[in-house]
Amino acid sequence: VQLQASGGGLVQAGGSLRLSCVASGRTFGNMAWFRQAPGKDRQFVASIDGTGRSTFYAESVQGRFTISRDSTKSTLYLEMNNLRPEDTALYFCGASRRLHVLTPNSYSVWGQGTLVTVSS
Repeated sequence: VQLQASGGGLVQAGGSLRLSCVASGRTFGNMAWFRQAPGKDRQFVASIDGTGRSTFYAESVQGRFTISRDSTKSTLYLEMNNLRPEDTALYFCGASRRLHVLTPNSYSVWGQGTLVTVSS
């Protein structure tokens, strides 16, 4: 059972990136993206249910980020637009039995993280 995140990189403020998280070993229902900046706690970004029809976002990314999934590819996505320097962090994908949970300890499976750096 693994989650493999990718797609991070260096981008200028106002730019865009798309993160991917490929699941292997089993099918996951409720999934989410979190991020962790240096010296800070892991922070909720967005979550999605198993059907892809129910999503929830942190206020700081609402209207700029879009979470989606392609179940045929066992892949979770995070489309990030209008990026800001404060979005700089290591981004993680996670899976939980519970839907739209904001606390990291409710997620039992994590990917390894992909680094997003936004320059001003």
